[in-house]
Amino acid sequence: MPKFFDREMPAFGVGAMSFAEFYGPTTEANSYAILDAAREAGVVHIDTSNVYGMGRSERAIGAWLKANPGARAGLHIATKGGITKDAEGRRCFDNSPEHLEAELDGSLARLGVDCVDLYYVHRREAERPIEEVAETLKGLIAKGKTRAIGFSEIAPSSLRRAQAVVPVAAVQSEYSLATRFPDLGLVQTCAELGVALVAFSPVGRSLLTDAPLGPDAVAKLPFLTSNPRFQAPNLAVNLAITDGFRALACEMGEPAEALAIAWLLTRGEHVLPIPGTRSVAHFKALLRGTQITLSAQDLARIDAALPVGWAHGDRYNAEQWIGPERYC
Repeated sequence: MPKFFDREMPAFGVGAMSFAEFYGPTTEANSYAILDAAREAGVVHIDTSNVYGMGRSERAIGAWLKANPGARAGLHIATKGGITKDAEGRRCFDNSPEHLEAELDGSLARLGVDCVDLYYVHRREAERPIEEVAETLKGLIAKGKTRAIGFSEIAPSSLRRAQAVVPVAAVQSEYSLATRFPDLGLVQTCAELGVALVAFSPVGRSLLTDAPLGPDAVAKLPFLTSNPRFQAPNLAVNLAITDGFRALACEMGEPAEALAIAWLLTRGEHVLPIPGTRSVAHFKALLRGTQITLSAQDLARIDAALPVGWAHGDRYNAEQWIGPERYC
């Protein structure tokens, strides 16, 4: 199981980007219901960011915590900072001590807590040495504002440099049957260093579910509209290919999203998927993946349905690739 500062956790968490309507309209009542379901199921890791809905996700979690006295003690809350905008309104990154602490202070206020359990740098500022950033994060631990620190979308080499300065609890990366590049170094490095690999988009932004987003739904979502895998003609091809995976899941008597989560959990005990959802029913289907034990034959059948490199189109477009570190 992933381990943060001596707290054992189930290898499953809630990705709270969906609380901010990133993948379609939702309500705070929906978000509260998902948090209720997670609490009931013993899921403790809640993963959000200051930029999800410009604070909306954090505010929803904070309101739920306020309405549920005592819930905070049982949760592991993670948030992020480091993405901002320049004077012209363009997205950029700021990993300075002043910015990271100010953004964390804002997150703490929105969440209604004195300290988070994990604070990630959401994107590296390429010009600033990661050792300097690690020192800043080390200082935030010393000030009692976070119990542990992490990074999102960094290379194994950067992780090693940061780890030499301060213990890194987690690295967040996109990882799924649709995006397998972490297998080329990050999975192994995290395991070697005792770092949790927090896998976002573990069901391929819906492609690995029983209800993948089609062209009409994609057209309403700015991020996916510009994402190569969801643009024509790639989307039609990707839907057709993943139909085989859905058929396999059906044959096995499981939801496709559960099978995708179960596959991810075979990649290492340090891997923690954080699917996002706007539906309690979908949350339960995702959670089902933690209860499935896959045999070697099952894994071979999954690989036959979705062989390495099956996806048409890159996971990001040129603009979306600004920030994540490429290492293979």
